[in-house]
Amino acid sequence: MCRSIKTLRPPFAEEVTDQDVRAAALQYVRKISGFRAPAAHNAEAFDRAVEEVAQATAALLGSLEVRGSRAAS
Repeated sequence: MCRSIKTLRPPFAEEVTDQDVRAAALQYVRKISGFRAPAAHNAEAFDRAVEEVAQATAALLGSLEVRGSRAAS
């Protein structure tokens, strides 16, 4: 879908920052909405969507179990 969104789970990414998650969420919302930057009257909805997608992304990454990966003890 969005070639600029990188995979954020192991083994593709060792360490994922909040900035990585937000950047992916922003790219997703931009792609879906068709806006690089929304008009002022859409800014609140756009920003809320980015935040909600970032939260959902963080929750997903936090709950994934990757087989064959070593868990830190």
